[in-house]
Amino acid sequence: MIKTLIVIAGPTGIGKTELSIEIAKMLDTEIISADSRQIYKELKTGVARPSDKELAEVKHYMIACKSVYDYYSAGKYELEVIDILRNNFRNKKTAILTGGSGMYIDAVCKGIDALPDADPEIRKKLTEKYEKEGIESLRFDLQRLDPRHYKIADLNNPKRLLRAIEVCIQTGKTYSSFLTKSKKKRDFNILKIELVRERNELYERINDRVDLMFKQGLEEEAKSLFKIKHLNSLNTVGYKELFAYFEGKYDFNEAVRLIKRNTRRYAKRQISWFKRDKEYCRMHPDDKNKIFDFIKSRI
Repeated sequence: MIKTLIVIAGPTGIGKTELSIEIAKMLDTEIISADSRQIYKELKTGVARPSDKELAEVKHYMIACKSVYDYYSAGKYELEVIDILRNNFRNKKTAILTGGSGMYIDAVCKGIDALPDADPEIRKKLTEKYEKEGIESLRFDLQRLDPRHYKIADLNNPKRLLRAIEVCIQTGKTYSSFLTKSKKKRDFNILKIELVRERNELYERINDRVDLMFKQGLEEEAKSLFKIKHLNSLNTVGYKELFAYFEGKYDFNEAVRLIKRNTRRYAKRQISWFKRDKEYCRMHPDDKNKIFDFIKSRI
């Protein structure tokens, strides 16, 4: 029996969760999350984790299964998800991988090339530079050393910027060169769907979702995490702006405005990441019958 992994990808706020659950029910299968923040059990409202009701409707994996205190990577994610798929495909014909973390999706579909272990001396120098000169200096260095990766990198994530620059300096090669080698061979088919909306429509949905997050208790959740704001997993849109508000750097209304703006910017970077992959079939999430028919015709 041919096994198929169905990838439902797209930017934050596009409507992946609802659609993926409907597809999973249609196919009587399970969902694996490809979200680098929903994986942490301490983060809920601010990462738009599926509701308890949604999680109960269909079996989900890789949600709230790690701690913000744990070190985690796309490489570890690849190994765990391949193991989940191996077990899933013993009894099921399909599985669904859904999320907006392009690197996590690529790790499962293509594999992650082995990166060199960190050089403590290089890491120390780069960290000191970041602490002294700020994140803009990291962006400048990455653009100079690896302009290709700079175009798709999360420019607000200092840990990922540091790692990319570190690899460039350590190996004399671009970081992107380690991410674009030949794909690992998988023993299942992969069907990729990217959900798309008009930009104004998507941005309106993002703004509305941020408002809903506040009604659901985002500010209170951020307060409970404030004491561990130094952790990399908390350097996340929605939390970091509120942390700055708690510190008196700006008022509440400005925090809300920045969360909406930065979420829109993050969505734009996600769209750029997925756009480079020509294997995706792009569809509007409201065209459900078209999506269902497309999947049925390919599995």
